[in-house]
Amino acid sequence: MKLTDSLSCIKGIGEKTEKIFSHLNLHKIDDLIHYYPRTYITYEEPVDIGELHSGSRQAVYATVNSRPEVKKIRGLTITTLYAKDYTGTIKLTWFNCPFLRNYFHIGSAFIFVGEVSLKNGMLNMTQPEYYEKDKYSQLLSVWQPVYTCIKGLSSKTIQKALKNASEVIDSMEDYLPDAVRDEYHLLKISDAIYGIHFPQNENALRQSVKRIAFDEFYSFIRNMNYLKQQNEYQENENPISWNGQLTEFIEALPYRLTDAQMEAVRDIMNDMSSEYTMNRLVQGDVGSGKTIVAAIALYACVCAGYQGALMAPTEVLAAQHYKDFTELFEPYGVKVVLLSGSMTVKEKRLVYEKISKHDADMIIGTHALIQDKVLYDRLGLVVTDEQHRFGVRQREKLSLKGCLPHVLVMSATPIPRTLAIIMYGDLDISVINQLPEGRIPIKNCVVDGSYRTTAHKFIVSEVNKGHQVYIVCPMVAASEAVDDVANVIEYTEELKKQIGNNISVAYLHGKMSGEEKNSILADFSSGAIKILVSTTVIEVGINNPNATVMMVENAERFGLAQLHQLRGRVGRGKLQSYCIFISGKKDKETMDRLNVLADSNDGFYIAGEDLKRRGPGDFFGIRQSGEMLFKVGDIYNHADMLKVAQDIYRKYGQVIEESGLLCDTAYMPMLYNKPVL
Repeated sequence: MKLTDSLSCIKGIGEKTEKIFSHLNLHKIDDLIHYYPRTYITYEEPVDIGELHSGSRQAVYATVNSRPEVKKIRGLTITTLYAKDYTGTIKLTWFNCPFLRNYFHIGSAFIFVGEVSLKNGMLNMTQPEYYEKDKYSQLLSVWQPVYTCIKGLSSKTIQKALKNASEVIDSMEDYLPDAVRDEYHLLKISDAIYGIHFPQNENALRQSVKRIAFDEFYSFIRNMNYLKQQNEYQENENPISWNGQLTEFIEALPYRLTDAQMEAVRDIMNDMSSEYTMNRLVQGDVGSGKTIVAAIALYACVCAGYQGALMAPTEVLAAQHYKDFTELFEPYGVKVVLLSGSMTVKEKRLVYEKISKHDADMIIGTHALIQDKVLYDRLGLVVTDEQHRFGVRQREKLSLKGCLPHVLVMSATPIPRTLAIIMYGDLDISVINQLPEGRIPIKNCVVDGSYRTTAHKFIVSEVNKGHQVYIVCPMVAASEAVDDVANVIEYTEELKKQIGNNISVAYLHGKMSGEEKNSILADFSSGAIKILVSTTVIEVGINNPNATVMMVENAERFGLAQLHQLRGRVGRGKLQSYCIFISGKKDKETMDRLNVLADSNDGFYIAGEDLKRRGPGDFFGIRQSGEMLFKVGDIYNHADMLKVAQDIYRKYGQVIEESGLLCDTAYMPMLYNKPVL
């Protein structure tokens, strides 16, 4: 077997299973071995039922004391039974496992392992694993990988396929010379790949993760340097200079820019008027005023006779920018258009025509902006969120359209500057480290569910003052599997019943059509909707200065950095704003973690504290605006590997390139057939 062989070459994978693997975009053995576990399960000593804690994964040794009951509800087959020990009783529930009615018998004892919850005063486990005592003892020292699966493909099937492909892993040739690996204490690539799928212990897993994180960082830095070499001396074909119109525009703003914002504007204008094309990152915490800096740059572009484009990460945010920019630039005669994937063919055709004829000065949209059908007249500047950073291919597409635009990347990810210089090696960096004048610090509180009634009364009082409210829930609709987690649809109905018909409440989630989302946001922006119950679709960039309360249900299910982003939707005006984090868990560890948000509004501090609290199962990449930049690498926890990757590239990069081993991209999973940008 070879890395390039299809999965059908692996023992046990037939045509049917191979097709299921393809739904995960796994076609070759190479794809499979770089399909890493999303987490690991460890097995602890069983405890008594009386020692179980809601919200934690635990094991309990108990005796079955009821016959299994099987019933069907909404297409699901649900099996329940009760087990007890001398300290109490626990309810056990399984979905679509009717065969268990013949497996469990009153008086038989098992070790049950699973997530513990408390419902109606009764301890519960949903979909627990079950073992006889002697078999469970063999698992106490095992780290069991858990893979993201789909219907018809279990985690065990994936692990078995990897075991049968182990000879291919063993034969992988390393692109790093032995001496370089020894100097930096790095595992062989084959040992690291095997170790991440079949870890012997925690330390061995950490070493495997570090090596794979290194590979991802090395490929990233290699690509960054390639991109920088391509663009570093790219002649400026679109010179854009500071003029009187720009000065008048800035002076006419209804607020004064902070010193940090003005410094960023100067950096941008110096770049765009220089002899080389601009590639700049503007980094700032939520609410620091990055959008107006981008607007100023785009206006300068239009004043110089060019078109400007702004790429947003979501259609919701694109629509928000379109509305705001239209209002901002209408008095100046600037023509703004919106282009997004959900528009009809006819609507898109009309926008394409406006763009090609230069009847559009600013084009706001999603990734639809770089589609082949979009023909720009004179594209001078592209402003993009970090999710849509231009890779080599995207820049090539723009150059083929006859334009080499300046590129401005906006980032709210709190990366320390030293790491940002490595991460954004092809970009110059401006940092906005001040909040606009007049912003009042947000007041925060972290509470459990018993505070919800009080919180709802407070929300009503804020609405009665003329203000508006966001409520965020983790889920769209109810689920049998996680019925203790808030969902926007049921929450909205319950809230309407509680507060009556005098206050308008609506919900928003990502599964709605673009037209529905835009309509809801327009009504919320106008004040027609007072309380918006939403998923995290409102996480990025939504701007409503009249919104004074952000309440997050089941806050324990979100990362601190994401909660900080959500909090950034309030406190955007001169009104006192509040953030209420309601936790579904009361344990000390959860409440301590969430209280980091109560202690600080500083995104850099919060990100650092978040990472200090990660457990051994949380080795995998930090989320950046909702997307994983790396599969395994974490720019905080693996900062040492990021620096090692940069060091090795500088010292040995040429030797490694000359070896020719990097022609086989199997050792660079994130580089496979595409740039890491």
